[in-house]
Amino acid sequence: MAKPRFRRNVGGVNRRPFFYRETDGIRITVRPVYLPDQSSPARRHFVFAYFVRIENVGPDAAQLLTRRWLIHDSVGEDTEVEGDGVVGEQPRLEPGEVHEYQSFCVLRSRSGWMEGHYGFVRDDGEPFRGLIPRFELEASPEPSGLT
Repeated sequence: MAKPRFRRNVGGVNRRPFFYRETDGIRITVRPVYLPDQSSPARRHFVFAYFVRIENVGPDAAQLLTRRWLIHDSVGEDTEVEGDGVVGEQPRLEPGEVHEYQSFCVLRSRSGWMEGHYGFVRDDGEPFRGLIPRFELEASPEPSGLT
């Protein structure tokens, strides 16, 4: 089993952070973005989008079957989300293939974090986890930068 790698990088023109981690030939990259236009701080309603890129950088095909997220809100609330696939799909990735999707979460405070894993299976039936890096959610008054 390959040693998990985690990295936070701040890059690009809009300097939005992204986070990635590689385990067992699957690299997962997440870029969170605060959505001020959809949030209402006075009502303790902070909306964050996150963009996920799943890359098969290993030698074998793998299919994503399940997901498990832990969402931590700085007010001390933790939420666990488990289910099949991602946004209604269970993508099968050949070596070199990529699957991308976006989703969102709502916090009651200005900050928190998310992390988790995807459950995969190889063609030979071997199950494994693709670890999702812990990424920070931080509300800021600046534009969302979704362009």
